[in-house]
Amino acid sequence: MATVLITGAGSGIGLATAAALARAGHIVIATARNLDAASELARLGETKGHAVHMLALDVDDDGSVARAFEQALTENERIDVLINNAGINRIGTVEEAPLASFRAIMETNYFGPLRCIKAVLPQMLSRRSGCIINVSSVAGRIAVAPQAAYVASKHALEGLSECLAQEVKAFNIRVAVLEPGVVATPIFKKIGLERATAYPHGRRLAALFGAMAKQPTPPEAVAEQIREIIEGESWQLRYPIGLHAPITLAWRARSSDEEWIALLASTDAEWTARIKQEFGLEIAL
Repeated sequence: MATVLITGAGSGIGLATAAALARAGHIVIATARNLDAASELARLGETKGHAVHMLALDVDDDGSVARAFEQALTENERIDVLINNAGINRIGTVEEAPLASFRAIMETNYFGPLRCIKAVLPQMLSRRSGCIINVSSVAGRIAVAPQAAYVASKHALEGLSECLAQEVKAFNIRVAVLEPGVVATPIFKKIGLERATAYPHGRRLAALFGAMAKQPTPPEAVAEQIREIIEGESWQLRYPIGLHAPITLAWRARSSDEEWIALLASTDAEWTARIKQEFGLEIAL
């Protein structure tokens, strides 16, 4: 049985993970920025037999992170597993997206996990035991316009994770990075893909996500992978998750940078034909 702290547990992957780990007998510290809005999490915490403890935590705020981890460690003595799941996404081209969006996404998706890692790491190092799981995305290894801010934050998180894994392996601390494709979570309903723009990439991405959403990866699949990592002994770093993630990563791996850029800059007809070739998906633009 492990004591697990999850960020962004109010919905989606975080909520599904809290439920899965509680059912498996782990002690779950489920955190969210706004506990009042986390009604499903509250119901989970009230379910008889589920060891789920709710805690307010805003990963963007130094003070909030410090207070939450101090309380969690005081009440539980240790944190065996940290799951950095909290994340946001806003779509926009480099030209059109405001600088504030770039800053906000990097603050939550990169500096948020970094704050939590720095808060939990000293007690893991002293015990020479622990596991840190960072929820990234296929966007952590693949750049697809118009997601520059999100892609940059996930690339940064993956780089941080790989360096961290090198540093803490000798202390028996495992690091894992999850790379889901399109997951059926609220984040995809909030990113405004179809806003009018002179660039074609937003409507293309909206069409692609719409087609993939017909066969989405459920958040429970991500939660199950997290449970297996926690309960296993693997030192594997990266875990692509879902039907489309391995296909996408393999496609990018066999494409040169120039080929990839040319494809994303190609005509609608060329782009839709390639999507059908790779994924078997019919895209109507």
